[in-house]
Amino acid sequence: MSSDERADVTLTAIVGGLVQGVGFRAFVQRQAAQHGLRGWARNLPDGRVEVVAHGPRSAVDALRAALRRGPRFAQVDQIDEDWSPREDIPATFIVK
Repeated sequence: MSSDERADVTLTAIVGGLVQGVGFRAFVQRQAAQHGLRGWARNLPDGRVEVVAHGPRSAVDALRAALRRGPRFAQVDQIDEDWSPREDIPATFIVK
């Protein structure tokens, strides 16, 4: 693993499609926990889900792949990504 893959990064992903009411946030929380990531998932008023994930690049990339797949009843149509650092990352991964 290169030093780039181990360096901590922060991803803010806005996930669109059928992602509310299908267990998407709980799915993301389980995936993030498996990869040791910090951050959160929360529903947005417009029907999308915001995911903020912080940790090693390789772990965040694994979560990105899971976001595209989603849980069984979800349908992910679009993911907008922002890789800007954030100051408001919690100590664990939470559902808001």
